[in-house]
Amino acid sequence: MEKTVTKENKMGVMPIPKLLTTMSLPMIISMLVQALYNIVDSAFVAQINENALTAVSLTFPVQNLMIAIAVGTGVGINALLSRNLGEKNFEDANLAARNGIFLAFISYIIMAMIGIFGSRFFFLLQTKDAQIIEYGTQYMTIITVASAGIFMQITLERLLQATGRTIYTMITQGLGAIINMILDPIMIFGLLGFPRLGVAGAAFATVTGQIIAVILSLYFNIKKNPELNLNMKGFRPNRQVIGIIYQVGVPSIIMQSIGSIMVFGINKILLLFSSTAAAVFGVYFKLQSFIFMPVFGLNNGMIPIIAYNYGALNKKRIMSTIKLSIAISVSIMLIGLLLFQLVPAQLLGFFDASPHMLEVGIPALRIISLSFVFAGYCITVSSVFQALGNGMYSLIVSVARQLLVILPVAYIFSRIFGLHMVWWSIPIAEIVSVLLSTLLFRRIIQLKIHPLPNEEIPSA
Repeated sequence: MEKTVTKENKMGVMPIPKLLTTMSLPMIISMLVQALYNIVDSAFVAQINENALTAVSLTFPVQNLMIAIAVGTGVGINALLSRNLGEKNFEDANLAARNGIFLAFISYIIMAMIGIFGSRFFFLLQTKDAQIIEYGTQYMTIITVASAGIFMQITLERLLQATGRTIYTMITQGLGAIINMILDPIMIFGLLGFPRLGVAGAAFATVTGQIIAVILSLYFNIKKNPELNLNMKGFRPNRQVIGIIYQVGVPSIIMQSIGSIMVFGINKILLLFSSTAAAVFGVYFKLQSFIFMPVFGLNNGMIPIIAYNYGALNKKRIMSTIKLSIAISVSIMLIGLLLFQLVPAQLLGFFDASPHMLEVGIPALRIISLSFVFAGYCITVSSVFQALGNGMYSLIVSVARQLLVILPVAYIFSRIFGLHMVWWSIPIAEIVSVLLSTLLFRRIIQLKIHPLPNEEIPSA
């Protein structure tokens, strides 16, 4: 028997500033903890040697691909769930949740096979350094073969987010990240009786934290999420539901996967200069996550609010949510810009940066961070596209930014001007992204939001 709920969901009635704070703050906190983990993780790996740091940095496209698949599918699940809940259609909401869990499992199987058979080949494509290849193969194999943790964790957390229970996602994400940070030095350096595992220890610490987070996420969904029934007994995949999930999710998956292609391409360009340049790029991604993660957390809280109120035909709440989200995102990015401009040497110092790494890294961080404020606006607008079921707009912007601008500009600049100018490809691409995002944003407002009634439709 399916659960039925008649109480009005808070996403339709709570004041927008309070609602956005309630929905987003737990995710912002948990993502800040995760970002801190990313920094601490690489800081420990850097203590092995610079090749270990480079190897982990070169694995980033694979990790990003897994996150892209999980998060992109989650975006599709979240949008469909929130819309069904806004329409008070709880049976279809349960169907979306169960098919989402099924898709997470299938995604894991695919990535595990890629890890088993393709890890060494992936590193042979990038470098001839035997130590980097060995470190990287160990790390990539472990994180892919045990990737059930990341796929199921993200999926189960999206189910909690779709019903407004983001406090539980803060607990699961935060606990997983804290466990990672605790286990990192123990497994990497062989403390407390553990064998010294080196780079492999960092990978084992990561997947252990993810698996524990999955267990806790499942518990919260079963015991604390009454609007959804996740009983998989007698489950059969529903092609129509999967199609709707991927209609929104696939553009998001492709959009974020393009980031993997971009990073792989930039790493190839940087390795023409030195492995240190590639390590700096990897360090940048770890550091910038501390700025970007809160924005992603904010937008993860924003998406179900917009989707719910779109289903409920509430124009005023949609526009209020969008405006407030853009203002907060840009403010967060401004803080990040100031940080990267004022103390880049101190930031690099967390990773045992050599004099050569400082020489390469300080100008790199200052140049790339010029794109932050633009990125805050674009990330939020892209999330609005996804919430309203127009993930293809997000894909168009992402392809233009990362494939049509960053990679060609970086390659041309590397050939003509040298390493220093490669970093300018990112701010240039972000300006293009702002222009394109604004054009598409105005179009979606005219097509989807303006036709909505000006007055709130009373709930049945």
